[in-house]
Amino acid sequence: MKKIILFSVLIILLCFPNLLLAQENPDAIALVDDQLENNFYEAVKQRGIENYDKAIVAIQKCIEKEPKNAAFQYELGKNYLSLKNYVDAENAFKKAVELDNKQRWYWNGLYDVYYQTRDYQKSIPIVEKLIEFDENMKEDLVSLYMNTNQHGKAFELLKNMEAKSKLSSTMEFYKLKLQESNAYTKPQKEQLEEAIKKNPKDEQNYIDLIVLYSSFNQEDKAFEVAKQLEKEIPNSDWAHVSLVKFHLNNNDGENASKSMFKVLDNNRMDLKIKHRVFNEFLIFAVKNPTYLKDIDKAIPYFNDDKEINVAKEVAKFFWKKNDLEKTVYYFEKGIKKNSDDVEAMELYLEVLIQKQDFQLVTIKAEDYLESFPTQVGFYFYAGLGYNQLKEYKKAKTILENGLDFVVEFNASESGIYNNRFNANFYKQLIISCENLNDIAKKQVYTNKLKQLQK
Repeated sequence: MKKIILFSVLIILLCFPNLLLAQENPDAIALVDDQLENNFYEAVKQRGIENYDKAIVAIQKCIEKEPKNAAFQYELGKNYLSLKNYVDAENAFKKAVELDNKQRWYWNGLYDVYYQTRDYQKSIPIVEKLIEFDENMKEDLVSLYMNTNQHGKAFELLKNMEAKSKLSSTMEFYKLKLQESNAYTKPQKEQLEEAIKKNPKDEQNYIDLIVLYSSFNQEDKAFEVAKQLEKEIPNSDWAHVSLVKFHLNNNDGENASKSMFKVLDNNRMDLKIKHRVFNEFLIFAVKNPTYLKDIDKAIPYFNDDKEINVAKEVAKFFWKKNDLEKTVYYFEKGIKKNSDDVEAMELYLEVLIQKQDFQLVTIKAEDYLESFPTQVGFYFYAGLGYNQLKEYKKAKTILENGLDFVVEFNASESGIYNNRFNANFYKQLIISCENLNDIAKKQVYTNKLKQLQK
């Protein structure tokens, strides 16, 4: 209520400047002002309870008394806009702007009309004016340029915005979309290369070229540009892209680590570049285990990566190196990061089997089954684990529970499954039945296995 009262006082001061001046006939003026004030309050009241038609009648009475009052025209426009009477709303806001073009809200009223009617061409000059009041309106202008296929103007404005601050995710999307267009790629590359030659101390041109190459998966070229940047502007965060490699080649893990984190900390740096820097440091850390702690610190920087589970990929890396302890450690981190990553869980169980930790295999497999009861692999791993622990009854029960999901199972459902996997499933059932002396079931599963092997 306090805000409403303050706003009303402000509007009254705007609407009734004659209250502040001495006039020849004060009695008559007081009468007129009372009428205006009453009508205006009536308009505000009716608008507040969404009686827009009545609000219009009241504000029009005010306009009859003061036709050149911009605030009255603005109020009229707002009510027409609420009724979706766009023609009359546009006219009212235009009159408000004509009477007072220094009020941002009058321009905003026009923009609301054009935006709601999707008249993007008419919106553009209005937003260009609004930028004078608020620099953030440049994002709206980029969107309008994109919607009206004025890609050249959009691209130039994006470059201007990026030179001054970090682009929002929407603006980054527009920029990449434009860069993927053949109409902009080659000319932009040549322009940036020429700009670097003319002004080698301008960091932004290097950054734009690095980002451009990265968007086309040309990381080698992006790194060449980073090397050039490092020579010209050694203090640039982007220069650390090449400095990581430089320090690693000199076996300087401390400085390589500092450079890597400079890259990871930079929100404007492309993820592809960050992955490459991280991978190079990982290779070094494997040979120099004291730096594995930096790998652990670096992994959370990729938590927002929707495509790659970095901890899982690190686990695979150590698995290839046959370092099972670290493989388990990083698979566990990967699963913690993404509790829906079934592939990571299955690979983790494979590693536990390789380690012959069958007790943990059964515990984990049954835990996963609670969340993913249709995943045939978890039945297999639990059954295999129980067979190895000589708990054949548990093994047979859980394997048979999984049979319903084996029937429709085929290689297309998962990259690590095929007929060989199905065969191993039946082999585990045969082991369970044999040790439980269940000859009939053993024969059933033996026949199924033979069919698969054919």
